[in-house]
Amino acid sequence: MKAVVATEQGGFGIVDKKLRPLKSGEAKVKVEKCGVCHTDIHVAHGDFGDKAGTTLGHEGVGRVTEVGPDVDSLKVGDRVSIAWFYEGCGRCEYCTTGRETLCRSVKNAGYTVDGAMAEECIVPADYAVKVPDGLDSAKASSITCAGVTTYKAVKESHIQPGQWIAIFGLGGLGNLALQFAKNVFGAKVIAVDVNEKQLEFAKKLGADLVFNPIKDKVVEDIIKATDGGAYAAVVTATAKAAFNSAVECVRAGARVVAVGLPPESMDLNIPRLVLDGIQVVGSLVGTRYDLAEAFQFAAEGKVDPKVELRRIEDIQDIVKEMEEGKVTGRMVIDFTKE
Repeated sequence: MKAVVATEQGGFGIVDKKLRPLKSGEAKVKVEKCGVCHTDIHVAHGDFGDKAGTTLGHEGVGRVTEVGPDVDSLKVGDRVSIAWFYEGCGRCEYCTTGRETLCRSVKNAGYTVDGAMAEECIVPADYAVKVPDGLDSAKASSITCAGVTTYKAVKESHIQPGQWIAIFGLGGLGNLALQFAKNVFGAKVIAVDVNEKQLEFAKKLGADLVFNPIKDKVVEDIIKATDGGAYAAVVTATAKAAFNSAVECVRAGARVVAVGLPPESMDLNIPRLVLDGIQVVGSLVGTRYDLAEAFQFAAEGKVDPKVELRRIEDIQDIVKEMEEGKVTGRMVIDFTKE
């Protein structure tokens, strides 16, 4: 089978791989679609350690073609996810208290184990979330990572219907965060990005206000427009300045949820955090339950990921376009067409 792997040179390579036999509790999946995420680029570049030879991809959707011994949660023909949260230990304090993504023995698709950017892959049956009927596989692939990550982040913000939430960074993650905040949680949304093209897209998705830090006084403008500051902020951007602005633009008692991974440390005004009771929290992807919820909202049409289908042979071009900031939605490799 064809698979996209991390190369020793720190890039992406297409190789021919053979799957090992299934073990107890596992299922084989014929991949239909797999999105390409910035995390794949980090893994391929060796930013998280040498992963040469690992099959990349954690935004996969496909059909079960075979089940191993002791599998009763899946059957042949089921359409399932292959997500970043590939498997937890199932026994630790995090796995048993609804925080399984924090498991210290976690396995991650396309990073610690072979992922979904291949014609076939293996999944732990109990961790592969079923995709609802009526949800397009390409769109579902975006929900497996960008979708569930932003859905969980908005949940973690504790935003309430009618309140203002600021979304910093409107790329592949941010545009989904906007849709979840607006259409699922009933919030008023402020979109912040340095890219005018992203902001125009945000307007089409229903953003109530848009600001560009290059030409707008974002913090002042948000505080004025919301009569005191946003009630929450979600930061999907990878710039330190975005995190600093997020903390400054919210009102007392607000929550700032960090999702993006900038290389620098953010500045925190500790007296303001204490005196205004502001909380800054991190949010890491989502649990199986979060993913099932996010899938259902997408199936109901409340969230509509923007995707572009590409061939596996286009992987180098895809990565180049992503690194140059030319992508407004999600690039998805289509394994159903030659």
